Amino acid sequence: MTNAHEARKKRIAAVVVTYNRKDLLLECVEHLRKQDLGAYGDDCSLDILICDNASTDGTAEALSFLIEERAVRYFNTGANLGGAGGFNYGMKQAVLDGYDYLWVMDDDCMTHADSLRGLLWAIEAVGGDFGFLSSVTRWTDGSICRANIQQHPWAHDITDFSLPLQPCTYATFVSLLVPAAMVLKEGLPIKEFFIWSDDWEFTRRLSLKYPCYVVGESVVTHASKSNGAGAIATVSPDRLDNYRRLYRNDVYVYRKEGLKGYAYLATRALLHIGKVLVLSKGDRLMKIKIILASSLEGMRFNPPIEYVSTKEA
Repeated sequence: MTNAHEARKKRIAAVVVTYNRKDLLLECVEHLRKQDLGAYGDDCSLDILICDNASTDGTAEALSFLIEERAVRYFNTGANLGGAGGFNYGMKQAVLDGYDYLWVMDDDCMTHADSLRGLLWAIEAVGGDFGFLSSVTRWTDGSICRANIQQHPWAHDITDFSLPLQPCTYATFVSLLVPAAMVLKEGLPIKEFFIWSDDWEFTRRLSLKYPCYVVGESVVTHASKSNGAGAIATVSPDRLDNYRRLYRNDVYVYRKEGLKGYAYLATRALLHIGKVLVLSKGDRLMKIKIILASSLEGMRFNPPIEYVSTKEA
């Protein structure tokens, strides 16, 4: 006879962070609700957890019918915590609520009907032994989304996404599946990053200790405005604050790689300064100061890793 524990379905939480993008969010939720788990549906259940960074565009009102139908669980963080703070908040909530796996994504991640099924296949294929699983991310035109290209080994972009399963070192929060047990052991994303590189840091923290994989059987579409990560050389002045965080956060991430990390950071800083001098139409001095000052700030940046206490449940 199967006991109650063995019969319990594995509970999966799709943790979606949003801020002032209600139309994209509604599309994201619509795709999540169309997941076809196939035979895995007998053993797994999926809930959608929305973490709203205090949107002011009517996001809560737009979701009201879904909340009433219990099609989604809605959490307002109370302030704009940035992507990093939003994922910290949502992943903590999911762990405290007893979910077994956290399927993490931005509000512009459009899953395919079989995206989760592919990740569930990978769990089975690796015998449940992994730190994280990352989906292949394509842009709206079907090409690989450059902002979400995983790396393996360190500092080497993966180029062949046809493999059903391959090792991964760095990945992004655009369709990342993490066991709740990993979050309990290794902690949450660092909320002080606010935006950018929080996913890079978190996935590297796991890949240093556990086997991690890109799953070719799981594909999502990233509905970003452009197919690229952007660059300080050509960014508009109103977005420069984000780049201060980028350089600071990246130094935190790469300095942990030792001498090779420092060499990478120095080379990249010189390359970016060169691009600013050649490509920028204005604000050259300001952009160079941001690269240098924020990189120096990153050397002193030591935010704590927050752990989930099961006593909070």
